[in-house]
Amino acid sequence: MKSSLLTRNVIILSMVSFFTDVASEMLYPVMPIYLSSIGFSVLLIGILEGVAEATAGLSKGYFGKLSDNQGKRLPFVQLGYALSAISKPLLVAYVFPLWVFFARTLERLGKGLRTGARDALLSDEATAATKGRVFGFHRAMDTLGAVVGPLLALLYLAFRPEDYKMLFLLAFLPGILAIGFTFLIREKKKERPGFISKTKFFDFFRYLKESPSNYRKLLVPLLIFTVFNSSDVFLLLKLKESGLGDTLVIGMYVFFNLVYALFAYPMGSFADKWGMKRIFVFGLLVFGGVYLGMAFAEQIWVFAVLFLFYGLFSAATEGVAKAWITNISHAKDTATAIGTYTAFQSIGTLMASSLAGLIWYSLGPEYMFIISGIAALLIGLYLYFSKL
Repeated sequence: MKSSLLTRNVIILSMVSFFTDVASEMLYPVMPIYLSSIGFSVLLIGILEGVAEATAGLSKGYFGKLSDNQGKRLPFVQLGYALSAISKPLLVAYVFPLWVFFARTLERLGKGLRTGARDALLSDEATAATKGRVFGFHRAMDTLGAVVGPLLALLYLAFRPEDYKMLFLLAFLPGILAIGFTFLIREKKKERPGFISKTKFFDFFRYLKESPSNYRKLLVPLLIFTVFNSSDVFLLLKLKESGLGDTLVIGMYVFFNLVYALFAYPMGSFADKWGMKRIFVFGLLVFGGVYLGMAFAEQIWVFAVLFLFYGLFSAATEGVAKAWITNISHAKDTATAIGTYTAFQSIGTLMASSLAGLIWYSLGPEYMFIISGIAALLIGLYLYFSKL
């Protein structure tokens, strides 16, 4: 890795994301269990997650636009990560449903605040020829946190079973480290844009008309795919229904994130060398194969192979998609372009999980996986033959 490629800001932002993900993923295995223990029904948990994700999704677009209008990135990054860290202990301060809704929504609001501005900072540190590697390295560090976090949680609960409240408090510690690292970021001085009217919440919708045509052409297939890319919870549920125990299910999730972390940078490098489109299409084809395989898989070794390839899919698409978007949008609108994409992506993910749940319930899990797999293959083929 060249020092000129991984600059100070890229490394620091990656460390911030690493510690934030450690904190968040420490709680991933126990969040549904904790919510159930304080009286939340499955329906109420679903409503909570729906409200939280909608908050994150819509706020990404607004704060991305606001960041571009103000010509500032760092305040959004610092406040966003601070809100996410503070929300962890707040979740266990009281058990009243409204309080839990407030704390969980605060965490997702923090994600909405920082996403566009952070990715714009990363984009500023790269050239068109290095975007894949810069975003790939950041995704690798972020996802490494998703490996370390659950392992720390499993280790703690092995010694202190069902001590969920203390685990939430401990998750605040890596969050504090993340906040500390944000004060080491150095934002490049930019000229503030000329007079701009007050930023309204849904102003980012207007960007769809103002954006380059290639941005809109790319956004459509990306968002169509999002509608078929449901929550990873359905993959874990498939493992559970196939007879795997909780430890094996969480272990498979950790394995997936480890593969993702290890291959995110190489996939970014391949994208820089061979083109964003080729690597992204490769990822979609892998996704299609994994989902078709999940429809019929029953043995643990088959699941292990599928989760290995699922990690490759994530490595080939998540960071690459953002790098691709920043390459085809104007530099002054980077946060808006990313924010608009991630805002609609969050809404699409909500639709995807609802659709997947409906198909799973009415037709069976194999149909859900087959439909999603075929959709991914068709979208991949469309992108491959498109002029993007």
